[in-house]
Amino acid sequence: MLAEPEMLLRLFSAAALGSLIGFEQERLLWAAGIRTHMLVCVGACLIMLVSQYGFSNILTHQNIVLDPSRIAAQVVSGIGFLGAGSILARGDIVKGLTTAASIWTVAAIGLAVGGGLYLAAGASKDQSDHPGWH
Repeated sequence: MLAEPEMLLRLFSAAALGSLIGFEQERLLWAAGIRTHMLVCVGACLIMLVSQYGFSNILTHQNIVLDPSRIAAQVVSGIGFLGAGSILARGDIVKGLTTAASIWTVAAIGLAVGGGLYLAAGASKDQSDHPGWH
């Protein structure tokens, strides 16, 4: 089982990284801002923590085999639906693709932080600040 201080560090790190990306989105007056990005990142982090450690007590039973990656993998599908809801098409104009991509990326960052991959999560956050994204 993961120590409680490490668990809190992961959740707070996810909140911080999600907020930083959301701040940039909010500054540009895009649909999803700080709260949305922070909630998605923390939620994905929490799902990863539950996926990795939430079922440790049942693993002591005989003939029980669990694949923790299955729960985390569903985040990718679920966030896809959330992102699809942010995309608007009116004639030849499509809006919301970058918002959808940022929500999807923030979820991936949350999963990375939840898995303890701080370097990957931080590097991904730095890439999202690249001017080509906006």
